Formats: sequence, C-alpha cells, structure tokens
Amino acid sequence: MVSDRAYLKSARQGAGLNAVRAEVGRLMAGFATNGAKTVEPAALLPADILIDLYGEDLRARAYTTHDPVLGEQMLRPDFTVPVAQMHMQSGAEAGRYAYAGSVWRRQQPGSSRPTEYLQCGFEAFGEADTARADAEVFALLAEALRDAPVQPATGDMGIVLAGIQALETSPPRKAALMRHLWRPERFKRLLERYASSPQPSKSRLALLKSATAGNLDSFLAEQGPAIGLRSLAEIKARAAILLEDSATPAIPAAQVALLERALTVSAPMEEAIKTLRAIAADMPALTPAIDLIEARATAMSGFGIDGFQLPFEASYGRTTLEYYNGFVFGFAAENRPDLPQIAQGGRYDALTTALGRSVPAVGGIIRPEALLSLNGDRP
Repeated sequence: MVSDRAYLKSARQGAGLNAVRAEVGRLMAGFATNGAKTVEPAALLPADILIDLYGEDLRARAYTTHDPVLGEQMLRPDFTVPVAQMHMQSGAEAGRYAYAGSVWRRQQPGSSRPTEYLQCGFEAFGEADTARADAEVFALLAEALRDAPVQPATGDMGIVLAGIQALETSPPRKAALMRHLWRPERFKRLLERYASSPQPSKSRLALLKSATAGNLDSFLAEQGPAIGLRSLAEIKARAAILLEDSATPAIPAAQVALLERALTVSAPMEEAIKTLRAIAADMPALTPAIDLIEARATAMSGFGIDGFQLPFEASYGRTTLEYYNGFVFGFAAENRPDLPQIAQGGRYDALTTALGRSVPAVGGIIRPEALLSLNGDRP
C-alpha cells in the first residue's frame, strides 16, 4: 500500500510518519553529539564508479538508468561509498559525518523484502587509533539500540585476509581467492581446487601450449571453424593464465587446514582470541590481526562495554558489501526472523585507498523502520 513503508504499516502519513521522523531525529541527535556533521549525498549516482567500488554483483541488486549526458546512473544502494567520496574530495584527513535517507535495492522475484528503506548512519575518517575508533563506533550504535531486544555479533575480515596472504601459492591464485572472499561457497570450492591442483586434460594442455607458443592459429585451423566471440588475442591471453596456473603447485594441505580452522572460530571474544593465537603458532601471519582484535576488545571497556564477552565469529560479514576489510559487526533482532539486521557496520580502509588516499575509515548504519517495528511501534 502507498501508506506502508519498509517493515511498518501506515508510516508514510500522519502519526506513523511522525513516529519515523522522530526516530530518525533521535538517532541523528546522538550522532551529532559525537561530533558528526550532517551530510546528504545525491540519490542518483554514477553507476560505473559504484560498481567498481562495491563489486560487480551490485549490478543485479541496484536500480540503474541511462542518461544520454551523464551515462549509466544508479539509485543510491547505501551511503558509505558516496559519503567516503565526499570526504575524500574535501581533502581533509579527519572527519565525522551523519546521514539519513532512503536507499534502494532490487529483490529476487517473490521476495517480501522491501526495495526501499531508510538508513541512518555515522562514518568516521582519519582516526589514528584503529582499535579505539572501532570500539567507539560499535559503542555509539549499541547505545542507540540500548532499549531494543537485539543481539550483537562481531568479526574481523583481517583474519581471512591475512590467512590468504600466508598461503604458499601464486599471486594470481591469491587474487582469485580475494575476489571470491565475500562468496563463502565459491571461496571454499576455489580453495579446495587449489589444494588439489587438478591437471588439465591432454587436449586442453595441448591447446594451452599451442596458444602460448604462438601456434594457436594453426592449432585452431586443425580443430575446425571458430565458435564464440573471443578474439585470438583474448584466447591467447587466457591460455597463458591457465597454463601458468596448471604449473602452480598445490597449496599445502596443512595451510589449507589452518585457514579453514581459523574461519570456523565462533566463541566469546576472549575464548576466540585464545583459539586464534593457538592457530597463529603455525600461521604467524595471523598475529597482527589477532593483536588488533585484542586491542579493540580492551578499548571497548573505555565505552562501558566488556569487549571480551562479545560474540565473535571469524567468518562474520563475508556475505555483506565488499568494502569491509577489518572489524565488522551487527545487531540482530531477537525472535524476529522477519527483520533484517537492525544495525551493522565495520572498517573499510581499503575503500579510501581505492578512492585515491589511504585514510582510516569506520562506520555503521541503523535501519530506523526495522528498529521501530522491533520496539513495537507499529503505526
């Protein structure tokens, strides 16, 4: 219905709309108290830049249109990237921002999930103390949700990122694992394949060798007419990559086992740190990430939170947007499986690097409509 909005009935007019606006005002006031400047990025944004930064999978979930002058445009799928762009363009090193507004996502046919919903968020750039900044943003959102029946969850993408770099394998294989990091099933299959390194068939190996030796034209002529749209140059380039991969040794089984073990860690933070340190005894590359997790848990105490008792999952956050590369967290509704995460966020230093400057960045969002629904305010 026209008067309905995400997770709420009759909330686009009258008392229902007033309740939503009041909730947004409450959240924004809390962010302002923590030094945030209010910003409002455009709702219609250049699609090519967003797809480069979010990942190609976004195209299937975003609303796009073509402008004859501006090119392909996209309705804002979330706020983090455009806010980061605004900060980077300002030239400032540090900055804190708050925002509120609609975002749009396409859903699968038959899905009951909304295509438009509100986000209120807080982003902090340039904070030198990573552990403290992570803890502060988590505490800020936890305080905003203080009276809501939600369950926190935390993780850290630094564990899997460090684990990939520790593997004894080629840079192209590491890059492929990184590309599929946010697709756990694809990542698992790829890791299993690299651990076994199956050899190509004799005919396929002959094709690859012919392509890289410069004999592709005659080889293809012997096979019959060409089928497909790839040029000979593209086939040669792909063949070189596949031939190099076929000669790459399998990743040692012990390393694969260590990484998989690290990714299954799920326990209160204190216990999780102990388990991860035991794994790091055989995979030392994990140690800096574990040190940061422990420092963050310690910093939580400065904001009245026992960080060592928070739930921790090493694989948490691996199905969200692809810009997180450190601390990740969320708050799920208790006994309300019909609702999405009420709040979520994390660290995305890699995103600012992709935008041209390496600036520390961390933030999070709250879904006001879902929060109102959870608290029983159903107008």
